[in-house]
Amino acid sequence: MNRALLALILVLSASFLEAQAGQDGIVPVTGALATHDPTIVKVGETYLRFSTGPGIPLAGSHDLIHWKLAGVVFSQNPAWTSKTIPGSGDFWAPDVVHRGNQWRLYYAVSTFGSNRSAIGWAVNDALDPARPSEGWVDRGAVLESFREDDFNAIDPQIAAGPGSDWLVYGSFWSGIHMRPMTADGILVQGSSSVALASRPESPHAIEGAYLSAHDGKYYLFVSFDFCCRGKRSTYNIRVGRSDTFVGPYLDRDSKPMLEGGGTLLKATQDPDYGPGHNSILADGDKTYIVYHTYDARYGGMSRLRISLLDWDAQGWPVVP
Repeated sequence: MNRALLALILVLSASFLEAQAGQDGIVPVTGALATHDPTIVKVGETYLRFSTGPGIPLAGSHDLIHWKLAGVVFSQNPAWTSKTIPGSGDFWAPDVVHRGNQWRLYYAVSTFGSNRSAIGWAVNDALDPARPSEGWVDRGAVLESFREDDFNAIDPQIAAGPGSDWLVYGSFWSGIHMRPMTADGILVQGSSSVALASRPESPHAIEGAYLSAHDGKYYLFVSFDFCCRGKRSTYNIRVGRSDTFVGPYLDRDSKPMLEGGGTLLKATQDPDYGPGHNSILADGDKTYIVYHTYDARYGGMSRLRISLLDWDAQGWPVVP
């Protein structure tokens, strides 16, 4: 295919995306959609999707609509992961950021239902969108949690705070926390955590946090309830906001997220059950919310969903 024809196809695809997303706000994704805990970054003109699974599965797209598999980050799990967390296999909930000339990938190592967990990271100094599985170098663990801890070191997100990055993390137990990071991508030694959100009543079902800024305020997205049960999944996406990066985060009714607050943003809508574990993709003048649902048309398999993220007159996010 010559470059002129490829350029025309990309323009037409972008126009189609604009028309479709403009009609109902939902991107009409197709192709390799099986995914869990997806996050998307843009490298040049290519969108790359990272998700939970063996070796951290990859997929690519030139228009956000058509997706093709693109290998895995790790052909073999780094040796430290099984030694540190016996029984671990698939890596969970990756988050990817670009800092300087380096791409940084953070991921969770754990076993289901346990807080003996770790967050690892890997770097890539020359991420090639045509071969995104190449060039990743693992750097080991940045944070661990132990059975005696009151938190769970999974579901990492790197949030850009005033002056520095922060590692946002947490699942069940005492909820969502964050800690400051150095410019080199590791935690500030001796730093303490900041609590962001929790559900004080058992079973404390909150996880999958994503913190981002909009129009001078900070928004904390989380997933309530339970994933990973197919059509019986009860995941739903909630949000709170704050005037300051470290909180407190309140929902629309001014209930603190540390006390179980969270305004409902996305719930089950047949055939999509249990929407959850979202990330945010800023692309030019548009912002998308990226998440998975359990699709009843495919036996409750987890599938990619992308929707435009809009804002109401009171400054609260809305999605179709």
